[in-house]
Amino acid sequence: MQAHVKTPHIKIDIKGEIPPKVLSVLKEVYGKKMKLVKDKDDELVDVFETDWFKEIDSKMFPGKNMKIYREIHKMTQEDLGEKLGGVSKQNISHMERGIRAISKQNAKELSKIFDVPIDRFI
Repeated sequence: MQAHVKTPHIKIDIKGEIPPKVLSVLKEVYGKKMKLVKDKDDELVDVFETDWFKEIDSKMFPGKNMKIYREIHKMTQEDLGEKLGGVSKQNISHMERGIRAISKQNAKELSKIFDVPIDRFI
């Protein structure tokens, strides 16, 4: 015995720009049953202008960047001190915590060691 049931609605979510070819195929298959709804929240935002970025950026300083790159490269404070020409572990710690400023020469060296722009350490 066969049962008659309604075909459930099909919902297709596409994020971003929908290529015209995809739209034409969908219109061809679904005809007037197809609805195109643009999400109201879909807008491009400059991340540098968001409150989130401004808050994170205000907490970042050259020493914190130095620590992040050191940890990414799996280096100890002693290892980094040696690569900077014999800087003590204590001085590296002070630079990372913002107690001691990073000199221009050390910033240049850090830029070379971590292969990133020098402005991350100034």
